Amino acid sequence: MSTTKLAHFVSSIALTFLSLCWSVVANAAGDPEAGKLQAMVCAGCHGLDGATPVLPEYPNLAGQNEKYLYNQLAMFQSGARDVPLMTAQLIGKSEQDLEDLAAFYASLPAKGGEATGTDEDLRRAQQIYKGGIMDKKVAACAACHGPGGVGNAQAGFPRINGQSVSYTIEQLTKYREGHRKSDESFGGMMRGVAHGLTDGEIAILADYVRGLRP
Repeated sequence: MSTTKLAHFVSSIALTFLSLCWSVVANAAGDPEAGKLQAMVCAGCHGLDGATPVLPEYPNLAGQNEKYLYNQLAMFQSGARDVPLMTAQLIGKSEQDLEDLAAFYASLPAKGGEATGTDEDLRRAQQIYKGGIMDKKVAACAACHGPGGVGNAQAGFPRINGQSVSYTIEQLTKYREGHRKSDESFGGMMRGVAHGLTDGEIAILADYVRGLRP
């Protein structure tokens, strides 16, 4: 494949979905101090600092993009994102409560991680992350999540660096199998990308993005 064709492919995918995001992401306006009180119960799973979850399958929330956090909380609450544990935790929460929670976790210092894969696996993961896989119509992850994995705060795209390998593998697999549909407002973007990834590619990507630095 030519570099020009690959760049055009990646750019076209990114621009298509970025054009959608401005009309669908929430305009979060939360109070971090109020959110800190709301988050007391959350610490039992995500840690007091939001970055040390008790299980690797739970996400690192510290420094996550606020709009993304708010949107996920709203989907948990409504059941649009099917995670019964989270839905139960959010019963009775107001829209302002969700905004405050999102603002609190977004205000916390982000915590990075380290990639542990072989040089060969990390090189391959980097190729996929930065350039995609043209013949499988897998867009470059960096187009939306940025070269350092910090996401796009305005668009509501998440920070993905510093997550546990287990969490990222689980989420990409859920997207691929159609069990996670929280990308509905973005035209099923993540499901489309993950559909073209093998288990092995998901595993090396999960390790690679964990170690990304802004």
